[in-house]
Amino acid sequence: MKDRTLRSKFIKVRCSKCKNEQIIFGNASTIVPCLVCNKEVAYPTGGKSRISARVLEILE
Repeated sequence: MKDRTLRSKFIKVRCSKCKNEQIIFGNASTIVPCLVCNKEVAYPTGGKSRISARVLEILE
């Protein structure tokens, strides 16, 4: 059985509204808000999240 955590990644994003940078989980199961302005930066899709902010870096 494969380990599911190996396919999951953390993503550094920048909010399009306030330019705050934060790290989010790539397979989020809930809506992820910006920590500063509360704008949604990621939406769950049942698998990988739909990112609505600028992706700066994918962390290994």
